[in-house]
Amino acid sequence: MNEKDKEKNEKIKKMSTSFNILSGDSTDGHGGYGVGTLNLNNITPVFVDVEGGEAFVDMGALHARSAVEKRIKFLKEKEAVPNGNLFWLVWVTVEPMEGGPAYVGVTACEMIVDREIRRGYKSMPEHVNNMDKSLKRKIVVSQMDDKGKAILKDFLQTFDEGMWERADAQLNEDLTSS
Repeated sequence: MNEKDKEKNEKIKKMSTSFNILSGDSTDGHGGYGVGTLNLNNITPVFVDVEGGEAFVDMGALHARSAVEKRIKFLKEKEAVPNGNLFWLVWVTVEPMEGGPAYVGVTACEMIVDREIRRGYKSMPEHVNNMDKSLKRKIVVSQMDDKGKAILKDFLQTFDEGMWERADAQLNEDLTSS
């Protein structure tokens, strides 16, 4: 890893590491303007850097403007980025539950990035569909590699043990390496 990549990784690590929690739904019950719009107040993008062995929050991913995605031209074929680093963009939905907030939706999307050639792979439809599934309280992480699952599980557990304990048991099962 060259000096520029090391600096970029340091900037990523310094970013905010907090989860969004529903603060109130402005469209709740009135049936007027804005009803049916997507509310992103309770979803947080978490990146899992498989090669780097870490996970971090980057809110820029909500608009495809994360530090991982900046200055990268994304292609539709994985084969076009054979030397890229594997990242998982994980959409984590947190909602208030009895006893406190909990992880209720967790979905993962594959992303491959090669900073040297400034190219990468991601499937935008997959990212959008998985964001939607997370908001609908689905758990979709079975496609992740075992190392990525372990990193994500550790991150979610250590971030807030209470949210982890209140999460659906399926999350723990699916993130346990097979």
